[in-house]
Amino acid sequence: MKTIKTVYDHIRSNNIKTAILVVLFPVIFIALIFLFTCMVQPANNAWHTTISVAIPTVAVCVVWMLISWAFGDSMMLNMAGAKQINDLDPDYKYIYKSVENVALAAGLPTPRVYIINDSGLNAFATGRGPRDATVALTRGIVEKLDRLELEGVIAHEMAHIGNRDIRLDMLVITGIGVTVFIADALLRGITYSRPSNDEKNNSAAVLFMVWLAFTVFNFIITPILRMAISRRREYAADACGAQITRNPKALANALRKISENSRVEKLATQNAMASVCIANPLGKRAFMSELLATHPPVKERIKRLESM
Repeated sequence: MKTIKTVYDHIRSNNIKTAILVVLFPVIFIALIFLFTCMVQPANNAWHTTISVAIPTVAVCVVWMLISWAFGDSMMLNMAGAKQINDLDPDYKYIYKSVENVALAAGLPTPRVYIINDSGLNAFATGRGPRDATVALTRGIVEKLDRLELEGVIAHEMAHIGNRDIRLDMLVITGIGVTVFIADALLRGITYSRPSNDEKNNSAAVLFMVWLAFTVFNFIITPILRMAISRRREYAADACGAQITRNPKALANALRKISENSRVEKLATQNAMASVCIANPLGKRAFMSELLATHPPVKERIKRLESM
C-alpha cells in the first residue's frame, strides 16, 4: 500500500534539502578558490591565498547583510510601488481582515499589508522577521481570486514569514551581491596592473585565478544553488499554507489562475525580486531552463497540494 505524505513530511523534507543547499554555498566557494589557485602556485600557498580571500569576503558579506537587514524591506516595497492599507480602508478592509484571520490561524503577529497597483496576479512577503513582516498583494490577485483562494495565497506568504524564509532570501541575495562586486573589483585590478618581473607576473596569475573562481561561482554555481533553494522554499510554503488553511485545494486553484498572468510591470526588470514572489513576476520565458527557474513548475506544485 502506497504511503501518503502528510504536510509535515513535505515541510521536513524541504527544510533538510534547503539546509544542505545553504551549506554548499561557502563550501563550494572556498573549494573553487583553492582549486583554481592551485594551478599557479603550490598547495600550501594556495591555501593561504584561499584564507586571505575568504575571510574579508565573509566580513564584507556580514556588513552588507546588516545594511540590507535594516533597509531591505522598504527598498523592496518601493521597487514594487506598494501602498500600505489598514482595517479602516473601505476599499480593502476585507483584505486586511483576511490577512488578520490567516495570521491568527498561523499563530503569527498580523503583518503590515500593502497593495501593488498592477493587474498581474502576484504576492510576496518581506521584513526582518515575524514581528516586523509585510505581505504585499497585487490589485489583480485581490480582484480575480475568490475569498478562499486569496486566503490560500495569504497563508502561503504567512508560511514564508513563519519559516524565516525572509532571512534566508536576504542572506542569499546579499551574499551574491558582494561576490559579484568583489569579482568586478578583481577584474579592474587585473586590467590596470602592469607587471614588470616574474614575481609580479606570478601575483597577476594568482589574482586572475581568484577572479576566475569568483566568476565560475557567481555565474554558474550560485544561480543553480540559489534557484534550487528558492524552489525548495516554495514547496515548503505551499505545504505550510495548506496546513494553515486546511484547504490545499484553494491554493492549488489560486496557483492555476496566477500562472495565467503573474507578470508585475514594476518588478519585470528586478531579477533579485523574482525568488520572493509567489510566482515569477518577470513573465514567461520560453527558453528558460527549469534548472535556473526561480519557482517549481506550477503543475508539480498543484500535484503536491492535491496529494495532501
